[in-house]
Amino acid sequence: MKAHERFLHYVSFDTTSDESNPACPSTPGQLTLANALAEELLNLGLSDARVDEHGYVYASLPANCETDTPTLGFIAHMDTSPDACGHDIHPRIVENYDGGDIVLNEEQHVVMSPNKYTHLRDYIGQDLIVTDGTTLLGADDKAGVAEIMTLVEEIQRDNLPHGKLCFAFTPDEEIGRGADLFDVPGFGAQFAYTVDGGKLGELEYENFNAASAVVTVHGLNIHPGEAKNKMKNALLIAIEFQNMLPAWEIPACTEGYEGFQHLNRMNGDEETATLHYIIRDHDRAKFEAKKERFRRIAAYLNEKHGDGTIELELADSYYNMREKVEPYLFLIENAKRAMLDVGVTPLVQPIRGGTDGSRLSYMGLPCPNLSTGGHNGHGRFEYIPVQSMDAMVRVLRRLACPTAENA
Repeated sequence: MKAHERFLHYVSFDTTSDESNPACPSTPGQLTLANALAEELLNLGLSDARVDEHGYVYASLPANCETDTPTLGFIAHMDTSPDACGHDIHPRIVENYDGGDIVLNEEQHVVMSPNKYTHLRDYIGQDLIVTDGTTLLGADDKAGVAEIMTLVEEIQRDNLPHGKLCFAFTPDEEIGRGADLFDVPGFGAQFAYTVDGGKLGELEYENFNAASAVVTVHGLNIHPGEAKNKMKNALLIAIEFQNMLPAWEIPACTEGYEGFQHLNRMNGDEETATLHYIIRDHDRAKFEAKKERFRRIAAYLNEKHGDGTIELELADSYYNMREKVEPYLFLIENAKRAMLDVGVTPLVQPIRGGTDGSRLSYMGLPCPNLSTGGHNGHGRFEYIPVQSMDAMVRVLRRLACPTAENA
């Protein structure tokens, strides 16, 4: 079975993760897919395939030849982002894309245009899997799941020589919990790759340092007709807090290694208002400085408006994996060589986000990230070329079976 055929099946499972549910997995559809994947691995001959009590899927292939290569793992996540609808997905394949607008949903006038998404022009003549304009697609990261599963099938089918290989599929990556309960010793790999990137050829071993910030403003409400010198409007103080942050340090104004703070949710009234932020920077010193700015603003506004007006909760989420991967740069060189061997141009660049690999690297499993070939994740304009998925399977074959002819 081709990777894209598997992918079209996997997206039929609703695996949207849910930050409000502390359970793992956070939604039942993830466990349904996990059980289906474990059964598929068993049918492919991986006799130790299993789903643990938290919905993580693990399996391995013992070495079938003499080798001194380290035990290598491949990891992808099963959940999809809650940023867009992830159920009742109706994908279709735009064959031999002609470079023009793609009407995703005629009834709702949803059109994906290369004038906005210029990378579409890189895929003229290829076959693009797209949404119907009402949901995300799920290439992040069911494409990675499908590519790894196809790798397993091809290794078994073609009897490719390899060292010990380990495979895992994780829940709840999209809400930052994918590595929380990952069994690194039980997984059994010395090194691993997450297959969770974007454009074909992306290879990443640097990611943001990340934190969350919750700013709660405690005000005092009173009838507006009697409010002079009495009302303390929490909404206005919340706006004041936001306006003291640098306006240019937001996602819409940054790229590359530039960090940001991002206001991603707000609610409230005159009595209580809450601002939810994520804080990101590749540089650890700049990351710490951004958090300190939040503390200084909170202290200033408490001094201005009275103690207890601003309540600040800061929590680190994950750190830049670079310092954990750099001692093992052969992982990067091997991935670059594998890509070049099968005609894929490596694009070594920082992740403007995080993956399971960033957490796993700090848990003792150095774990850079590989592309899947997808674009526009987390939204209705998500798409992935069939040819990119096929190319990524060839890359994974070369990485997993470097001594095999025509791997």
